[in-house]
Amino acid sequence: MNTSTGLRLQALVSRLGAAVTASSLIFAAACAAPNQPASAASAPAAEARPPAPYYVYVTNEQGGDLTIIDGGTNEAVGTIPLGKRPRGIKLSPDRTQLFVALSGSPIAGPGVDESKLPPPDKAADGIGIVDIASGKLVKMLHGGSDPEQISLSQDGTKVFASNEDAGGASIIDVATDKILVTVPVGSEPEGVTTSPDGKQVFVTSEGDGQVTAIDTSTNKPIKTIKLDARPRACAFLPDGSRAYCTAENGGTVSVIDVAKHTVIKKMKVPGEGAKPMGLAVAPDGKRVYITTGRGGTVVALDTATNTFAGSVKVGARPWGVGISADGKHVYTANGPSGDISVVNTDTLSVEKTIKAGKAPWGIAIK
Repeated sequence: MNTSTGLRLQALVSRLGAAVTASSLIFAAACAAPNQPASAASAPAAEARPPAPYYVYVTNEQGGDLTIIDGGTNEAVGTIPLGKRPRGIKLSPDRTQLFVALSGSPIAGPGVDESKLPPPDKAADGIGIVDIASGKLVKMLHGGSDPEQISLSQDGTKVFASNEDAGGASIIDVATDKILVTVPVGSEPEGVTTSPDGKQVFVTSEGDGQVTAIDTSTNKPIKTIKLDARPRACAFLPDGSRAYCTAENGGTVSVIDVAKHTVIKKMKVPGEGAKPMGLAVAPDGKRVYITTGRGGTVVALDTATNTFAGSVKVGARPWGVGISADGKHVYTANGPSGDISVVNTDTLSVEKTIKAGKAPWGIAIK
């Protein structure tokens, strides 16, 4: 860690340290030795809580923190302070850390006069690294200007970050905390996703209605693919043959042949007011689950036929979405209602609604 980064982290931790909740400490102690009996946990308070089958991690954009949910009970069990505007979140390949995009830029929706907003706090921009075992923010990487979403290389040595106000995707070396290159990808880049084989990263551009494929071996763009208006995110099938990309204002999801970098089908997402946002692919690749933002639903798409297989009403403006490793539950981050919907994928029904922090945004599941 260089001196500048160290000072930034020290200052951030100093400001946030007092905000660490007792529940996050209990969580950290409980998962420090997840394969041992609860009595082996270091904190007595953790003895009453056995390790969960998995945990759901939710960034809260306005709250500046992370909500931790026990996947066994679907209860919130902890909070970790992060910094300003945590949005995109990804689990490291070795499953020991969480990488979170943080931004000091003020929140500005479409059509907002940015000249009337407070100036951005560029010192708050970065990629926060959370150690899962301790439940603490342990490092800050330089992530370029206003990072929004992120992905990682297959070996975890590089972070790919969309820089919303700069029209580029920063590629960051984790070990040295250096930005290797910033790739132009169009205005207002957002979604960032690494292909299953680790050879490509797809970055969407809201402003230019496109997605750029980047070669991870050369850190150079391969091809730009046109989509419908305001593309938000992409997700790959497990075999890497196809990618699905949402277009919020276009109201569509596009199916991309990954080898040819061509759109093979576009589908209008059903439902009144549907604004396709996030996507989660089932572990077996048979379904893609799409959040519809102001449409307030999750829509299931059958990948064998590329047809829609049903939908369910969830919370207000669902955006971020994740799916459990067994494929049985989908979790949606509902920003305006400040909660998480738990959807049973067999019945396409909401099993539970979990209170999160202020304006939940992104989801990662371990």
